[in-house]
Amino acid sequence: MRIAILSFDGFNELDSFVPLGLLNRLKPLGWSAELCGPGAAVTSMNGVSVQLQRPLEWANEADAVWFGSGIYSRAIAENSALLDRLQIDPTRQLIAAQCSGALIAARLGLIGNAPACTDTTTRPWLVEAGVRVLDEPFHARGPVASAGGCLASQYLSAWLMWRKAGEAAARDALTYAAPVGEKAEYVERLLARVRPFMDPEAG
Repeated sequence: MRIAILSFDGFNELDSFVPLGLLNRLKPLGWSAELCGPGAAVTSMNGVSVQLQRPLEWANEADAVWFGSGIYSRAIAENSALLDRLQIDPTRQLIAAQCSGALIAARLGLIGNAPACTDTTTRPWLVEAGVRVLDEPFHARGPVASAGGCLASQYLSAWLMWRKAGEAAARDALTYAAPVGEKAEYVERLLARVRPFMDPEAG
């Protein structure tokens, strides 16, 4: 299972590093989540520069594509030359859109007529793009899921793991990362949010 975590300049660290850490807990099962984007390196919204692990086009062949958010997402969504390098196909890939990453996914036609979740700043832009925005942290329909709020990236991660590795594997990975002393209730609450959408046709 190969997951491309799209990260552009100005990326939000929580939206890229949280899934990078959580999804790679499944490395023993053959999973590999990697930061992917244009150029050799990107700098986060708080000035952290990181070396990208894969080029932008690698997302076209990955099994799942994670659209992370960032302070320049609106400009990226309007950059046709950049987006033309992406040929994402929800008939063979899972799509996860985090906060303003949903704007980029919508620009690529990946949201379709489904509702989506996003952050409060991005909400009016997504509405302007014709997407019905939900006041919820997570929503999924078929192969496409979205989340609103930086820490909601845990829901997207849980959804991906559950969809492709099963509930038990997702629970084990999340339990490892959950706060000590409240692991069971923390993970159960997290999975309860995702559970209604685990039917691929749900939503």
